[in-house]
Amino acid sequence: MAARRMMSLEVQGRIKELILGHRLAPGDPLPTESEMMELFGVSRNSVREALKALQAVSIVDIRHGFGTYVGSLSLDSFVDGMVFRAAVRHRRGEASLYELLEVREALESGLIFTVAERLPAEDLGALREVVRAMEREAAAGRVTAATDRAFHLALYRSLGNHLLSEVLDAFWSAFHRVREELAEDTGDPHVTCARHRAIVTALEAGDGAGAADAMRHHFAGIRGVLSASAPAPRAAAAPTGERGGGVPRQVRARSGGVAE
Repeated sequence: MAARRMMSLEVQGRIKELILGHRLAPGDPLPTESEMMELFGVSRNSVREALKALQAVSIVDIRHGFGTYVGSLSLDSFVDGMVFRAAVRHRRGEASLYELLEVREALESGLIFTVAERLPAEDLGALREVVRAMEREAAAGRVTAATDRAFHLALYRSLGNHLLSEVLDAFWSAFHRVREELAEDTGDPHVTCARHRAIVTALEAGDGAGAADAMRHHFAGIRGVLSASAPAPRAAAAPTGERGGGVPRQVRARSGGVAE
């Protein structure tokens, strides 16, 4: 098994080298399985295992009946991992949502000064329009995640850093997906709208410090909502090897019963 894994990792590395060496872009075709077998001197199973592993992280895209292509190279698999990790830890009473929020706050509060210095009129207009959409949604009872996402994407677009935009969006997506899957309370929509409006008002004045304060106030409000709906902490249990997914005998013995 170890040798098989090492072979898969080696073939994955060779495929990555091929993409880099030929300066391929997302959507470009890759050699066929047979061509890769000959090129790398490995079996079909080794090629297929490597391709499946690379597909899982968006490096390749296997289109059955058409061929294999360079993947989107997105952060989707990174987000999926964060979402599952955070959901598991949150259900155990750990501070996983707070941790995601802290990363978002550190990134966004630190960048807002630069945004305030050079925010184009077009992007400021887009932010105003998103806030107006939030106001309409708040009047209907709920600010949608799509509108909130549009606000945060537009806020940092002027920085022109594609990787930064992807990372910010990845943490936004992970945080909101966990909240949706756990049915977390999102708070008063009118308050949510007011906090976003305060950020735009500071940006309109070119006030970087004011925008940062408004951003911190925005995240403080989210923390308050999380605190109000946080689950009670629970003691960590040792991994179990027993069938049926039950609590290990030694844990039941210590706790005096089955953990809820």
